[in-house]
Order: sequence, then C-alpha cells, then structure tokens
Amino acid sequence: MSRLAEYRKLEQQLASQMAELESMKNDSGLQKEIEFETKLRKLLSEYGRSLPDVISLLDPQAGRRKGKGVEPARATRRPREVKVYKHPETGETVETKGGNHRLLKQWKQKHGADKVETWRTK
Repeated sequence: MSRLAEYRKLEQQLASQMAELESMKNDSGLQKEIEFETKLRKLLSEYGRSLPDVISLLDPQAGRRKGKGVEPARATRRPREVKVYKHPETGETVETKGGNHRLLKQWKQKHGADKVETWRTK
C-alpha cells in the first residue's frame, strides 16, 4: 500500500472516530456518568477517602471473595503434544514429546531434519 493510500485510510478512520466521539459527547447518559464521577471524586477528596475505602465500607466481603491474602496458583505450562514419526523404509515408529529422542536424532543426522519432519504422522 502506498504511503498516500495509507494516509488517506488513516484520515478516514480518524474522521469516523471524531464523529463517534461527538455523538457520545451529546449523549445524556454519558453526561450523567461524568457528572456522577466528578461529584464522587470531589466527595472522596473532601473526606480524605479513596475508592478502595468506599468499597470495603460498602462490601466488606469483597476482598475475601477475590482471594486476597491467598497465594495465586502457579501458572503451569501446557503439556507438550506427542509427535509420532514413521520411517518410510523400515516402518519403525518413534513417539516423542521433544526432539531429544536418540533414534530420532540418528535419523535427522542421516537423512536431514527437513526430510525427517515429513515423516511425522501426528
């Protein structure tokens, strides 16, 4: 795509986003939400409180439900899939989850890695 075409495409996207922004500015629901947020933040600063203080005041169980204080479970890796290779001449099969199989390494040395990959059945 030429730079000019890319420029014009971005210009169109910007114009459509600006139109969407203007329509949102005129939305009465959005105006009420903005007004509420402004008044809420003013009230919080007046009393020296923060949003977490208000949440704990209104819903004391909120911190416990989220598992606060409990160690997060360790992320585990997805188990490797089993790869099956079948030698076309001898009919031997190799099942492995990695590339560290002795016979598979021998085949790759003798026939080349690209050739052996074509023997993969799974």
